Amino acid sequence: MIAPVRALRTLAEVARRHGPLGLALVAWTSLACRQVRRQLARGGLDAVRLPAPPPGGTDALLRRALRWAGGNCLESSLVRQRWCARRRVFRTVVIGVSPPDADFHAHAWLDGDPDPHRHELAEILRRPTPPAWRP
Repeated sequence: MIAPVRALRTLAEVARRHGPLGLALVAWTSLACRQVRRQLARGGLDAVRLPAPPPGGTDALLRRALRWAGGNCLESSLVRQRWCARRRVFRTVVIGVSPPDADFHAHAWLDGDPDPHRHELAEILRRPTPPAWRP
């Protein structure tokens, strides 16, 4: 989460560089990230339902908005998966885990993303784009 004054400056910059559609994407991303967080807590992956994102925006802006919203790797991957589906690009969310030792960790990403950690992780789940998200 970013501080209020910095947030206003950031939103003004987004409006200047990306216009109203950029602002709409930032707002949608923030709300979607919160929705995913709540839905995962209540019902797991099968409970995730997101409305369609607004048209426009860029992947870079979406990623920035996810950082501002504080999304973890799974939340961010699900929001990005929904955003990609709106553009008729159907990507699979992948979840991987490290071996069960003191340094255990898990990570989620979209299939095809460059990720330096994924070679150390064993894939345990692949979640294709839900049919309801396909136009």
